[in-house]
Amino acid sequence: MKNALRIPFLTGLFFLLFGSMEAQTLQDYLLYAAENNPMVKAAYSEFEAALQEAPQVKSLPDPTLTVSAFGQMVETRLGPQEARFSLMQMFPWFGTLEARQNVANLMAEAKFQAFLNTRNEILLQVSSKYYELYELEQQLQYQQENLEILQNYKDLALSRVSSGSGALSDVLQADLLRNESVTGLDVIRLRKDVLLAQFNTLLSREKSEAVLVPDQIEIAPENVIFDTPVANNPQLEEMENMAASARAREELAKKEGMPNVGIGLDYVIVGERMDMAVDDNGRDAIMPMLSVSLPIFRGKYKAARKQAAFMAESYEQRKEGLENQLSAELESAVFEVEEARAMLQLYERQVESSEQVLNLLLSSYRNAASNFEEVLRVRQELLKYQLAVAGAEAAYLTALAKIDYLSGKTLDYGRQK
Repeated sequence: MKNALRIPFLTGLFFLLFGSMEAQTLQDYLLYAAENNPMVKAAYSEFEAALQEAPQVKSLPDPTLTVSAFGQMVETRLGPQEARFSLMQMFPWFGTLEARQNVANLMAEAKFQAFLNTRNEILLQVSSKYYELYELEQQLQYQQENLEILQNYKDLALSRVSSGSGALSDVLQADLLRNESVTGLDVIRLRKDVLLAQFNTLLSREKSEAVLVPDQIEIAPENVIFDTPVANNPQLEEMENMAASARAREELAKKEGMPNVGIGLDYVIVGERMDMAVDDNGRDAIMPMLSVSLPIFRGKYKAARKQAAFMAESYEQRKEGLENQLSAELESAVFEVEEARAMLQLYERQVESSEQVLNLLLSSYRNAASNFEEVLRVRQELLKYQLAVAGAEAAYLTALAKIDYLSGKTLDYGRQK
């Protein structure tokens, strides 16, 4: 059973197995986290521990050996009894051991599903932090580009001042915006350090270790339809196995309410009689034994059956409630995807329009036909939309990862260029 339960885990990670030892893509980081995150490893150890329960409960109880030595020998016709050896093996009622093993196996399967859910939760966190780092890298590029452009604007304003056709205030305004851009870069770098520490912690690595993020990630086409159900979510399968285990425990309570049968053997060592000669003088005695337990106190067995039935009902209700909750979260995640995609399209159009307006204003400014302040305003609006594009991309990809988690998958919709 252990190997059978490992198959889904190995299959789920198969698409990750060809990454390099030094993680360079999101898939590599996911594999690294799945193998090294302490929470994932702890959950898998709990599953391994649960697998060890079945061999224990399916075994017969240990036989009992009793040795008796007579302080004062008991005389018999064949001679004095010197010692007695009693061996007894108890056997549970038919099917009891199989019922115990069934309960243990179902509990182990539930632990395996709990492990899968823990792993998927960690992979979702890794994906989310990765996309946040991607967003910051995009913002760093836009801010750096903005800083260089503002320096060009400042140089342009200075040349206009030198030629007598410009105002010194234009230079000062460009400087003000450059200072804002420098501060923006510093804040992003500080935030990046925090995110790097959080990301590497999930991978159980040094907090300062570098993380490679692509320059661009493709977004899924518009006609993607999300019809993935939550039925395969490991949390639901865990509840299902827990309910099945409780039902099996109810059957086990019935079996344990039946008599146990014991088969044994008594061997008595008999000494020889010295006072007279008799047939079979000193012959040892062998006596087979049969014992039966009498489960006459039925209250505890009835209570055990009722307890198991109530627990099964509880798990079934929990599963239903959890399925409703996951379905609602899935609807919310699908909305987040659609919202992020709509906002992304808007921001991309705004970027394109802002660039066109900015080019026209710059051309007019060079001909002394427009206000420099208007040029700076449009430039800052363009930066705002560029930063918003990065945020919308990260939100879109994170929502996709959440959909994968809720539906029990670990796929990556993003593809690095």
